[in-house]
Amino acid sequence: MSADWQDKLSDPTKIDEAFAELGYISNDRIATAVFLAQQLTKPILVEGPPGVGKTELAIATSEMLGIPLIRLQCYEGLDEAKALYEWKYGKQLLYTQVLKEKLADVMEDARTLPAAMDKLHSFSDIFFSHQFLEPRPLLKALEAENGAVLLIDEIDKSDYEFEAYLLEILSAYQISVPEIGVVRAKIPPIVFLTSNNTREMGDALKRRCLHLYIPFPDEKTERRIVEARVPEVAESLRKQIVSFVHGLREEELKKLPAISETIDWARTLLLLNTSELDVDTVRRTINVLLKFQEDVESTDRQLYKMVRDAKDAV
Repeated sequence: MSADWQDKLSDPTKIDEAFAELGYISNDRIATAVFLAQQLTKPILVEGPPGVGKTELAIATSEMLGIPLIRLQCYEGLDEAKALYEWKYGKQLLYTQVLKEKLADVMEDARTLPAAMDKLHSFSDIFFSHQFLEPRPLLKALEAENGAVLLIDEIDKSDYEFEAYLLEILSAYQISVPEIGVVRAKIPPIVFLTSNNTREMGDALKRRCLHLYIPFPDEKTERRIVEARVPEVAESLRKQIVSFVHGLREEELKKLPAISETIDWARTLLLLNTSELDVDTVRRTINVLLKFQEDVESTDRQLYKMVRDAKDAV
């Protein structure tokens, strides 16, 4: 770890302040988790509802440290070839053709069949060497010269079999390539695994990680987030926006509005030159917050009350 990293990650308070400068509003728990992850060389499993800033945490850490973000988006059926590495079969085939053309020259001094076989076997190692290896996100993170932030996004969408692939990386920061051997990290990456809790993670994976749960923020924190991301919005409107969104989150909706949608709505109202909430404006723009028509319809019957409550909260 470089001296620059050590300084930036030397104290949770410094981490919190650095995040704030980048527009990512964290808290003591988040900053402490990032601090401990680096000091203990452990990945962080970040859980919580969609849209609370789990992915943004990895992005902000990458920006804070000035190192690349390497992202692996998980999905059902994700396998080793897409996540770890695969062989450059086209290049191997090309070299095979070259070898075929030069075979007579190569075998010139092989006087017996065993000698010829030994010659050929020596080339099998060349074809399965590092120059023919195509690194995928996990291997790229291990080989990053100056370190990296590795984001394994939505790990809960992958299969249990894929979790088994990760265990060696998450515990020893290395992977085993059968044809080559063990590839170890030059600088252990800072690893974030995010989960929306669509399925339970395995015990083996959880043991290797620090756990961080990020819930929806309280109103004060969410106002700070909106102020950081959309500073042009007046304070009174910002309070109304956040109060209204928190009212929506208390309803039984198919999808609760996320922080990113609060920010998008603030930008929308700014574009419409809105100075305070009114029912007509909310009705025209509520599709920015709600993504299902049945949620829009169920909310429409309560708009007058919800807008009034949001304005009274200022």
